[in-house]
Amino acid sequence: MNNSRKSLLSVLVFSALFGATPSLAQSVQTQNIAPFVSDVPQVQQVMLSPAFWLEQHADHKPLMSSAQIQAFNRELVATDKHVFDPLAYVDELPEAELIKQIKNTSSTPSSPRFYVDGTALTQADFERYHANTNKEAVKPTNAVRFGMVVTRTSLRTFPTDDRVLNAEMDADLDRFQESGAFPGEAVAILHESADKQWYLVAAYNYTAWVKKSAIAIGDKGTISNYMQAKDFIVVTGDKVDTTFVPNKPRVSEVQLDMGVRLPLMPKDKIAHLTHGQNSFASYIVKLPVRNDDGSLDFKAALLPRSSDVNVGYLPLTSYNLIAQGFKFLGERYGWGHDYNARDCTGFVGEIYKTFGVLMPRNSSWQGAGEYGQNWRFDKTATLEEKHQVLSQMKVGDLIYIPGHVMMYIGDYEGQPYVIHDVKGLGYIKGDGDFYDGELNGVSVTPLLPLYLNSKTSYLDRTYAIKRIANGAATDTASGGVQ
Repeated sequence: MNNSRKSLLSVLVFSALFGATPSLAQSVQTQNIAPFVSDVPQVQQVMLSPAFWLEQHADHKPLMSSAQIQAFNRELVATDKHVFDPLAYVDELPEAELIKQIKNTSSTPSSPRFYVDGTALTQADFERYHANTNKEAVKPTNAVRFGMVVTRTSLRTFPTDDRVLNAEMDADLDRFQESGAFPGEAVAILHESADKQWYLVAAYNYTAWVKKSAIAIGDKGTISNYMQAKDFIVVTGDKVDTTFVPNKPRVSEVQLDMGVRLPLMPKDKIAHLTHGQNSFASYIVKLPVRNDDGSLDFKAALLPRSSDVNVGYLPLTSYNLIAQGFKFLGERYGWGHDYNARDCTGFVGEIYKTFGVLMPRNSSWQGAGEYGQNWRFDKTATLEEKHQVLSQMKVGDLIYIPGHVMMYIGDYEGQPYVIHDVKGLGYIKGDGDFYDGELNGVSVTPLLPLYLNSKTSYLDRTYAIKRIANGAATDTASGGVQ
């Protein structure tokens, strides 16, 4: 136990024995702390420690069993159009269907777009991007290939690395950035760009363009066997790297993000030395790699046993939900997994992937999804009705406003608190003026003081609260709550 946590516990024990009730601020003052400067309302430094929330709101009681999670995923794939098994894709796509997929992925936006230097995109620019989608090469029937992601990569609207902004010119929000894909994930390869540098792929929860260099093409059966391996590790840290190996770049210092699952090499395939290093102090994993001809292969890679990984999925508990969320605390916001980071839905999605739970990619898809237990609020719902639902929340519940999702971590002094990956910070100051600031990263905040603008609070715009950890698809309705 670290010294700061001992100090906090000693204050709590003192208050329990002698009836004293020190304020949170007084508790913080007992600790050895670095300077703390904040414009976030009602948040003090002790709240940035997971121990603060774990001690009050968490336990190790399983919320869903492994069998329930597997059933949850099967039902999700069967009933939600935004989550699917890439390996279940048909082997051939007719011309009309492939053209539809390309158009759905790569449509010209209705509002103006700008390059980072302020130059407006022209019709000629979009014609160039559309030309690279290679619709002219679509045949009456088109073979679907299958592959695996071998390095963290971006999923893009068009087959280009060009960064494109909207009229607000926020350079952090590349409007051609859609999502991310990670080593060990399967994809269906639907099409190739005209410049031969990109694939149009269907990942488990998104379809978009990805660089060919990040994908290795393989046999569907081989990929399926890899995905179904019974002995595997799951990355439970925010990011871990495979061990450095001289002259073997395909397995050396490969970044693995939270939720990545990799099979362990069978015991009889592990020698005393792996890539010149004794194997006993490492997990030896079977890493997908890309050969020079683009084909899929698998190589042994080392992960130090000190790495933040788990053999098998983590148990889905309130303790682990909080602990996993706090591992991202302070990471910069990354729109669509940009900046080697993640956004609000990537944040909650990667947390739940460590338990083996799948979810749709976009917040609107998640919020509208029928999976889990859902409290829905129509336009007639009152704040009182929303407060009634808030009073019933449990750790890990997800709160949805248009374009954003937050994870509930507990109450303090009657206030619900959330952890979320968020861009802006807005609230009403003591003098009644609206504070317009930035968080731009994974943050702990109270829910109720947050405002989108001077007249609209987060709670005003809350349209759904979802509980994953009951395993059933149910809706709760009451008055203005649907």
